[in-house]
Amino acid sequence: MSNSFTPRIEIAGADALIVYLGAETRAEISAEVQKLAQGLQNHIGQELVDLVPSYASLLIIFNPLQCDHLWLRQQIRQCLSGEQSHHQGESRLVELPSYYSRESGPDLSLLAQNAGLSEEEVVALHSGEEYRVYAIGFAPGFAYLGQVDQKIAAPRLATPRKKVPKGAVAIADRQTAVYPAVSPGGWNLIGLCPSPMFDPQQEPHMPVAVGDRIRFRPISREEFLDLGGELPEFEV
Repeated sequence: MSNSFTPRIEIAGADALIVYLGAETRAEISAEVQKLAQGLQNHIGQELVDLVPSYASLLIIFNPLQCDHLWLRQQIRQCLSGEQSHHQGESRLVELPSYYSRESGPDLSLLAQNAGLSEEEVVALHSGEEYRVYAIGFAPGFAYLGQVDQKIAAPRLATPRKKVPKGAVAIADRQTAVYPAVSPGGWNLIGLCPSPMFDPQQEPHMPVAVGDRIRFRPISREEFLDLGGELPEFEV
């Protein structure tokens, strides 16, 4: 393990275990989660129903007709100790276009003002960082990305919007994300991304996965519209 945290394996249901690999949000811990998930998939994938990685944990759902908690614990410990050899491929770098502006990001101006920066500096800091996909949730396609530069970290809105448009690029604390569909939300909106983040008709359904590296590419209004983006009416 790359951190001093001692991994914990706990029961998460009649057919599931959860492994905690850290207590912080760090790229190194996320990499350990991905390494364990890949090792289990390679070694005992036929006994597994699903693997659900998060910031510092991995939920493992198994087929109770083929194995049990005790057997799975043994397999997990072997993977953690390195007894099971497995290959972990390089994480992908995914580019997401983003149209940053006051008309596409209604919170951009206030966020910049509170940070003591210009809007252009906020855009440069946000698009200049390489983020890691730490987890997927609370809706299909909602990828939690971290970490945002401390200079533009911003708390969630005191009053969440009832309707955040699809494709909204947002910041909450030191996380950033793209809303995959219209939904309520309290994150600070700074732009719009025309790339679909979830499509059940496509395989894979999402353009990103946990462990991927993400960069935002600033684009113009014209390119945003050319790529199929739509400018919605934002709630104040």
